[in-house]
Amino acid sequence: MLRALFLTMLTLALVKSQDTEETITYTQCTDGYEWDPVRQQCKDIDECDIVPDACKGGMKCVNHYGGYLCLPKTAQIIVNNEQPQQETPAAEGVGAAANAAATSSTGTGGMAASGMAASGVVPGGGFVASAAAEVQTSRNNFVIRRNPADPQRIPPNPSHRIQCATGYEQSEHNVCQDIDECTAGTHNCRADQVCINLRGSFTCQCPPGYQKRGEQCVDIDECRTSSYLCQYQCVNEPGKFSCMCPQGYQVVRSRTCQDINECETTNECREDEMCWNYHGGFRCYPRNPCQDPYVLTSENRCVCPVSNAMCRELPQSIVYKYMSIRSDRSVPSDIFQIQATTIYANTINTFRIKSGNENGEFYLRQTSPVSAMLVLVKSLSGPREYIVDLEMLTVNSIGTFRTSSVLRLTIIVGPFSF
Repeated sequence: MLRALFLTMLTLALVKSQDTEETITYTQCTDGYEWDPVRQQCKDIDECDIVPDACKGGMKCVNHYGGYLCLPKTAQIIVNNEQPQQETPAAEGVGAAANAAATSSTGTGGMAASGMAASGVVPGGGFVASAAAEVQTSRNNFVIRRNPADPQRIPPNPSHRIQCATGYEQSEHNVCQDIDECTAGTHNCRADQVCINLRGSFTCQCPPGYQKRGEQCVDIDECRTSSYLCQYQCVNEPGKFSCMCPQGYQVVRSRTCQDINECETTNECREDEMCWNYHGGFRCYPRNPCQDPYVLTSENRCVCPVSNAMCRELPQSIVYKYMSIRSDRSVPSDIFQIQATTIYANTINTFRIKSGNENGEFYLRQTSPVSAMLVLVKSLSGPREYIVDLEMLTVNSIGTFRTSSVLRLTIIVGPFSF
């Protein structure tokens, strides 16, 4: 009769849960629990309160998580380090501490509690639910240690599962959580692809520097996408690119080329030569550029002595200068200024290009009575060397004195526009 009543109540609970299934996400609870629609969770059923004569043979009913226990009426509940307290009413048994014990005072006739736990049945027709995890026995008493139920957690039951959408799974709190296929290794991305987890799914992407072509990741050539990636040459590499510079230059800031000053590092000039650096290289020039009948008077300055008859028809002095310009320089462009170092009273100075301008690449513009500017009027391509003689003629106002000086300018055009 008791079993029939109990099964009837469970059936009513299941029917009630089915009736509300359309409005409540989860209403099915394991044996010994019922759904609390207010708190929206499963709560323990107090069988001692609702089942008449749950225990027989002079035993008393003690409610337990998911079931109840039948103990001798003389038994006491031991709580908190086995400190005795008065018998706890059945309705309060739900809130008992995690470790509870019952001590029998029936003398040496203690019952075999371990057999109870094994069979799950106690005298009087009661039952022990799975929450009773451990039973220990000793002389004249038995101790039952209980695992308290978590009121915030629905008791796990493999037969009661919630339905989750594809890409989600049921968590231990009975909620649907995303499946990280990338971490779990359940994705189908290729070895050359990167798995990116999404909510409820995942996607396969190509690593940086690659693009998806069909089902494969192919290298992006970031060299064919633009001709301005590198100042000189772009080198495509797997997933990236790098910039190279020609000989005589070094890469700076990853993309631009800067001239290497070989005269400050290593060069092959002799002791009687000086090193001159230009854009993309260097050249060696004699430290004494003077040719007979000229003699060296100071650095790069050669003078023809007036005592030498050969010097009467020659410029009085020749000064050697060097400069470098980049290839394909924009024109017109001022590139070099010439200026008199000695000024005589009542004299007139005029400037001209004496030699080295056969193709008309240069123009000399006088800017003052004692100076002039060399102008590049045609774009030059290198590597190439130009030697241009710039002459300053000096005459006095009455025409009784005439002299000239030459500035021999060596212009080295680099092989590149940088």
